[in-house]
Amino acid sequence: MELKEHPVASLLEGLAPVRPSAMPARPRTRTVSATIYESLREELVSLRRKPGEPLSEKEIAGAYGVSRTPVREAILRLADDGLIDIFPQSGTFVSRIPVAALPEALVIRKALEETMARLAAERANPRQVEELAASIGRQRQLAAEGNQEAFHAADEEFHAMLAKIAGYPGVWRLVQQVKLQVDRFRRLTLPQKGRMQRVVREHAAVVGAIKEQEPQEAARRMALHLDALLVDLKNLQNLEPEYFSNGEDRT
Repeated sequence: MELKEHPVASLLEGLAPVRPSAMPARPRTRTVSATIYESLREELVSLRRKPGEPLSEKEIAGAYGVSRTPVREAILRLADDGLIDIFPQSGTFVSRIPVAALPEALVIRKALEETMARLAAERANPRQVEELAASIGRQRQLAAEGNQEAFHAADEEFHAMLAKIAGYPGVWRLVQQVKLQVDRFRRLTLPQKGRMQRVVREHAAVVGAIKEQEPQEAARRMALHLDALLVDLKNLQNLEPEYFSNGEDRT
């Protein structure tokens, strides 16, 4: 059955990628706060700081050798991102992964990445197909080694490559914003036995369709790849229930 083209496809094809030079520079006075924000954000998304874990402005300020003001600014930004919960009567905590938000984020990501896969199949040249194949090789090796951190980075690079080949690298930056909570959830899935190997197979199927210049098949394979995360969600909620939130407030 032929896939129906998602409405987002026609919209994306009319957009130009965002050029880094077009992005406004941050004020120099925000440099310290921005550095702390980026560092903490990585710790939160990678789950080095666990969902539900308390945060101390004083301890963070001491670790960076700064006053509490830039730390507070960074924490407020992270709260806006949904990565930190601030409870005036209880304290500041790493947010739990919001179960209700994940399906919506996955729907948005799926619509965008199906389109990127389809366009990549239409536009990829032989050199780009070779680069994708090389990426699959790297992922396969990292999966065999059990190197979760490097595998996650290679996974991200693969999806960014597809957007670039499709002609819209800026779309991947948009996807990264949408999938913030999904990334936290995905970090929980990597230790599962066979999980990384399954991802490699799914990625390889997308690349196979691109190599054969089959746009609809490439989009279908990408959809199957992303749909698998919903299945993982049901399993992991049972394994790590303390990491997830169903919307209840902390008391």
